[in-house]
Amino acid sequence: MLKDITLGQFFPGNTIVHRLDARTKLILVVVYIAALFQATGWISYLAVTAATFSCMYLSRIHPKNMFRGLKPMIFIIVLTAVLNIFYTTGTPVLPGWPITWEGIERAVQMILRIILLITGTFLLTYTTSPIALTDGLEKLFNPLKKIKLPVHEMTIMMSMALRFIPTLIEETDKIMSAQKARGADFETGNLIQRAKAMLPILVPLFVSAFRRADELAVAMESRCYHGGEGRTRMKMLKMQFRDWAALVIGVGFLAMMIVMKKFGL
Repeated sequence: MLKDITLGQFFPGNTIVHRLDARTKLILVVVYIAALFQATGWISYLAVTAATFSCMYLSRIHPKNMFRGLKPMIFIIVLTAVLNIFYTTGTPVLPGWPITWEGIERAVQMILRIILLITGTFLLTYTTSPIALTDGLEKLFNPLKKIKLPVHEMTIMMSMALRFIPTLIEETDKIMSAQKARGADFETGNLIQRAKAMLPILVPLFVSAFRRADELAVAMESRCYHGGEGRTRMKMLKMQFRDWAALVIGVGFLAMMIVMKKFGL
């Protein structure tokens, strides 16, 4: 299950999605989320699904890698479906049943919304390197420097946190394998017993995380890192025609979704 968590991973490539400016992709993710939450009918959900799979095709990210990240969210997806099925009023499927046709429709739409939200936002980290993501966030938040906000420090912390998610997951998997080899049992018992069995993993995981953080701090200091003041970049971000075209398409898609919501599509 831990190996199925793909948040923070980057798949290098030379597709048009990979070549887009990081700022463009960040803005498009916000536009995508806004468009997704405008969906109310099946036609609008179909439009968002088509847009998501089109981006996956253009980025050459295999659907297997994309949907693998959904496995840790199965519990939330199932819980959302159950709540919508049993707590949505309407026409009962059978007389006397608490399940309604409206509840089933609502549950399917909410499941589809969660899946599209996760897969759509994962495309950002899959196609953008951590360095480009940091530079893009810093450029977008650059106006906040006028009110003395430490923009560079904030963006570098977010980028490092995102980057170390796969590393900590791999470390957790190694610790669990070592504990199982010594007789630990993480798969039997009820939910509370399984949670208690996970406690011995937390101590070595925190020790490993603090050790990695200390090593990273020493490495940054040894390279004379002193924040964003006077910092130069090897690759400068530059908006090109494909970026402006992608933004126009994204804004047009959002406008279309707003119109479809107005007409109940």
